[in-house]
Amino acid sequence: MNVVFYVSGHGFGHASRATEVINALARRRPDARVIVRTTVPRWFLERSARGAIEIQPVDVDTGVVQIGSLKIDHAETARRAAAFYRTFATRVNEEAHALGSLGATLVVGDIPPLAFAAAAAAGLPSVAIANFTWDWIYEADESFERTAPGVIELIRESYAGVRLALRLPLHGGFAPMIGVTRDIPFIARRARRSKAEARGILGLKGDETVVLASFGGHGAVMPYEEVARRSRFTLLLTDFEYAGRGSGGDRLRRFASSWLIERDLGYEDLVAAADVVVSKPGYGIVSECVANGTSLLYTSRDRFPEYDVFVAEMPRLLRCGFIDPAHLLAGEWQDAVDRLLATPGPAASVDVSGADVAADRLLELSSTGRTH
Repeated sequence: MNVVFYVSGHGFGHASRATEVINALARRRPDARVIVRTTVPRWFLERSARGAIEIQPVDVDTGVVQIGSLKIDHAETARRAAAFYRTFATRVNEEAHALGSLGATLVVGDIPPLAFAAAAAAGLPSVAIANFTWDWIYEADESFERTAPGVIELIRESYAGVRLALRLPLHGGFAPMIGVTRDIPFIARRARRSKAEARGILGLKGDETVVLASFGGHGAVMPYEEVARRSRFTLLLTDFEYAGRGSGGDRLRRFASSWLIERDLGYEDLVAAADVVVSKPGYGIVSECVANGTSLLYTSRDRFPEYDVFVAEMPRLLRCGFIDPAHLLAGEWQDAVDRLLATPGPAASVDVSGADVAADRLLELSSTGRTH
């Protein structure tokens, strides 16, 4: 069984859930060969994967162009998409040839249209796993079609070739694949350490309030030192989030990635160690908060249709609250954290077995051709 995963390089949410599916697949079929074609940094995939994977750097889509963590460059997003899809036919032929050379038997995409167009050209079954589709994202921008004419329709034509679409919670789009779409539970990274154990390794007290800032890099400029000076909680950061040494005193704790690796701590363990994560709402961090019982303090996000879906659905999934961007950027987080921690969480637990469900569906399709 040779499975080729195509993973969008837009943020880490696509990659984190793809590796969870790969890990679930490896537990069931240790003999399976897994190849990942993507622009996601190699270090992220290698840290998340529990088994052997082959990583092949390839431009598979253009996603959206970020200006910092909270803003999108809509004009540049459309320009890059127009340039990418102008040579789409050539890219499809190249990828179909690559799939043949790799001896691929199944293609999985989260969720580059190129994956499904190449699979169709190579005569291979393909599976989409995602919570949104790129046509849905792009059509929300009224100016996109003017700059990138025909791209949305080309994306939809590519999605129409999918054999099976596994749709995650907090979803939008999927119109081109609606006849083959099946809903599955959350795919999320769960901590390998308990909250107490993770805090012990990190040198955090069991009873202190801990807040993890998670804005995914993207050149985010947050006043972390000011936050630490103004707050009673301990602010947790990684060097990926914040390169400075910090002058926030004991309230500001920054951990190097190398230090975490040496102690076998994943990012999901940091999420579990925290009482609150402060972030923009995206699938990766929301799913990890859900899976690890951590509250989420979120801020507004530029025109991205996923945001409205998340705001509407999150309260039934986890304890969450809003912080105004003005207070966020001024370092005034304490009152919002206090309000959030005084808010009751949802009564019911949430199913996060999506990786196992997805792996079973992949194996069934691969062995029997059925998608039920």
